[in-house]
Amino acid sequence: MSPILQVDHLTMRFGGLTAIGDLSFAAPARQVTSIIGPNGAGKTTLFNCITGFYKPTEGSVRLQHPVAGEIRLESLASHRVARDAQVVRTFQNIRLFPKMTVLENLIVAQHNMLQGASVFSLAGLLGLPAYRRAETAALEKAMNWLERLGLLALADTPAGDLPYGTQRRIEIARALCVNPVLLCLDEPAAGLNPRESAELNQLLLQLSREEGVSVLLIEHDMSVVMKVSDHIVVLNYGCKIAEGQPLEIQNNPQVIKAYLGEDDSEEVAA
Repeated sequence: MSPILQVDHLTMRFGGLTAIGDLSFAAPARQVTSIIGPNGAGKTTLFNCITGFYKPTEGSVRLQHPVAGEIRLESLASHRVARDAQVVRTFQNIRLFPKMTVLENLIVAQHNMLQGASVFSLAGLLGLPAYRRAETAALEKAMNWLERLGLLALADTPAGDLPYGTQRRIEIARALCVNPVLLCLDEPAAGLNPRESAELNQLLLQLSREEGVSVLLIEHDMSVVMKVSDHIVVLNYGCKIAEGQPLEIQNNPQVIKAYLGEDDSEEVAA
């Protein structure tokens, strides 16, 4: 499987602190690639470099866009990474508009397309045909993703009134409305109960296997990671310590040591 994302020799320093050190890996297209590691391993810093929130100190982040070809993400501002490269992310904290309905949240996500069709609001104010077509397309896309993700019955419900796990699904549906080439999910299972985690597993498998979405996943819940990942990259103190398929990662001594620590007596004996 050809890579959708290629990270080469990525380094991110904050003064004297190296948050990511000489990191290289590839994320295959149409698969789920998980980035795991203990707290402070550099996972969110990596996401921030990929999505344009940070400019890396060194290295490159290359996206293979199906239309535009290779895009160097490290050279783009965050809004251009989302708009031009179609690399879309969710965050650890839910960022829905709680007073808006579920449907309205998905339509708002398409503001770039609607803003372009509005011609500085003139077309919208005058109700010109081009803007009406754009509105209809945005509505149809939102309804389509709500249906495909099993959320259609909640379209008119205020997002803030819904259970936490359902809000997570809505957040993913909103991200899908902008046609992501790469969908970056930052701890989507955080705060979910076992039933909601199982539903998330099914959703992620559906997105990669049936919808062909390339997913980059940061996650601490190993029950999610091991069931949905095609490829896993393990970080510790900003460096890659392992990479491979789930079974390889589960049995890797360095990964076990990073998560569980090492017995002091063994260190002394060594």
